[in-house]
Amino acid sequence: MSAESEVKRRIQNRGMITIAEFIEVALYWPYGGYYTSGEAIGSQGDYYTSPVAHPAFGALLTVQLFQMWHELGRPTPFTVLELGAGNGLLCKDIITYANEMPEEFARAIRYICLDRRMPNVLEAELPNASRVLSDGLPFKRLVGCIISNEYLDAFPVHQIAMTKDGMKEIYVSLEQGKLVEVIGDLSNLSIEEHFVELGISLVEGQTAEVNLALNTWAQGVSSALERGFVLTIDYGHIAHDLYDFDIRPNGTLVTYQRHIQTDAPLTKIGSQDITAQVDFTSVSKSGEKAGLNTLGLVTQREFLSNLSLATLQQRLTNQNLTQGQMQANRRGILDLVRPGGLGDFKILSQKKNVGNPSLWGMELSTEVASIVKALPIPLLTNRHLVLPDARSFGRDAELETFWPFPR
Repeated sequence: MSAESEVKRRIQNRGMITIAEFIEVALYWPYGGYYTSGEAIGSQGDYYTSPVAHPAFGALLTVQLFQMWHELGRPTPFTVLELGAGNGLLCKDIITYANEMPEEFARAIRYICLDRRMPNVLEAELPNASRVLSDGLPFKRLVGCIISNEYLDAFPVHQIAMTKDGMKEIYVSLEQGKLVEVIGDLSNLSIEEHFVELGISLVEGQTAEVNLALNTWAQGVSSALERGFVLTIDYGHIAHDLYDFDIRPNGTLVTYQRHIQTDAPLTKIGSQDITAQVDFTSVSKSGEKAGLNTLGLVTQREFLSNLSLATLQQRLTNQNLTQGQMQANRRGILDLVRPGGLGDFKILSQKKNVGNPSLWGMELSTEVASIVKALPIPLLTNRHLVLPDARSFGRDAELETFWPFPR
């Protein structure tokens, strides 16, 4: 039974379903859900991510993990648990760069790729990496870092509409065999409580999304982590920006197919991505309730800048590269910090049972530049996406165009 058939079956048996339940089936149904069939990421997919754009992303995350390892007292093992690891490319880049780091970091690190499915994995060849298939967090007493990149944006969300009769919810129903959106009462009282807790008042005519799974997610992360850090990387905003009627009156729920925004969730079910921007205020609040203390929230542009991405870019000219290789690597690095794109992603850092460290990625540090200068330059491989010229920033653009960043 296809994802669309399953949606219709549920509606016929039980009546209209929430947008959250519809998204769950469309994305994760075992027999034709978007994430359970095909390859979504890359040039032939529907989107690409920072690890695919350039290995500098994984390399500088490794530098940040190295500092975390020191802050925890250099434990062995130092576990890195990646949520929604996909094909394992980020794992491969991090493990590869860990082998270039000083001291005994490469021996200490243990990397676990967690996902719901088993794609063509890249970490299988790495002796200190493994994969676990689960839609939960079946771990306890980890010491290290739990990391996710574009993970929370794939959580099913409830869609809310503010009407003259108050706050209502949008559902999916059937009319003459076709899926349609209908308005009904809230399916869960915690939806209204969500906005009260945030101090947000929606405006009549406004549409918004709510992720009710964040508290459960944060509890699972905190239960798995005995001591260490959490890095959450995604696109989104703090609550007052995310729910600003003047900027986002129709919410942020969108669909993508072949890198094109289609915004038609009730069509092409199982063959297009459905996503909503992350409310980082709620992620932080859910973490605090679960015992994860917030360290900071910065853009990816700021994070990679603080970790000396400019140093890597400047050193490209000293490599034995062809002009084409040079330009491809340059474009990939620039894309990681591109305004209006990956550079505007947010990185939330949290901690549990750690002192009060100042993470290198959150603030400029004099220590990190010397470490990065001593390491080899990460370069594109056949596992990464070579961005076409149409996505470049012009022949004369340099990385310094994006530095310094406004604070």
